[in-house]
Amino acid sequence: MAEKHKSIILGITGASGTVYGLRLLEYLLSQGTARKRTNSRLRRTNDRSVLQIHEDHEDDENAEVEDCEQSPQGYVVDVVFSNNALKVSKLELDQDWEGLNVQLLKQAVLEHLFKNSTALDIDAVKKRVNFWHESNIAASIASGSYQVEGMVVSPCSVGTLAHIALGTSHNLISRAADVMLKERKKLILVVRETPFSSIHLRNMLTLSDAGAVILPAIPAFYHRPHSIQDQVDFITGKTLDSFGIDSDLFKRWR
Repeated sequence: MAEKHKSIILGITGASGTVYGLRLLEYLLSQGTARKRTNSRLRRTNDRSVLQIHEDHEDDENAEVEDCEQSPQGYVVDVVFSNNALKVSKLELDQDWEGLNVQLLKQAVLEHLFKNSTALDIDAVKKRVNFWHESNIAASIASGSYQVEGMVVSPCSVGTLAHIALGTSHNLISRAADVMLKERKKLILVVRETPFSSIHLRNMLTLSDAGAVILPAIPAFYHRPHSIQDQVDFITGKTLDSFGIDSDLFKRWR
């Protein structure tokens, strides 16, 4: 019997830093997907940038697909963009995704993440991600009966933080987060704001006391970052650590 993929919910809100959520999505979908092997040195999906900062250095004309190999871990990801996140995506990434239905949004996001990938089976990737509209409170992820490992909100706006702290369930993101808390599942909030007000800090303490992991998007420098992508990967790697998912996205302290 084939091993069942683990499920993770990803909420992307209107805080600055949409790239944090997209990089996490890219990494999770690249794990456990059939990966083409070639006789040239192909760039791995984990190493490419959703910001497209790095350039491909060479093309190998002798590259030929031989077969496929399977990564050891695999994840099904349920994705919810808030309407404000779509606005921020246009401002920060020049991606005009507003007004798209969930199927077209799924297609557009995956094309953005994997359009330069020659090492992954993209059809297999598509089968492992579901997109939901933020207003769809009847979605499966809104129920505690939905089997899921946990949820990440990345980036998490302080507005969404407040809704989760108050338990308002005002949209699918805050409802799914509320479900994680009541079901005692992992909830990681990558809060993106500076400075924090006393209200923000109280909301974070409330959620920490309720069992959430507060993981502000505060990059470090001990890993000697050379680019924006290095800093994005640091936050993504720390997010994965909180989920117990090992990665090599950043150099660890020794």
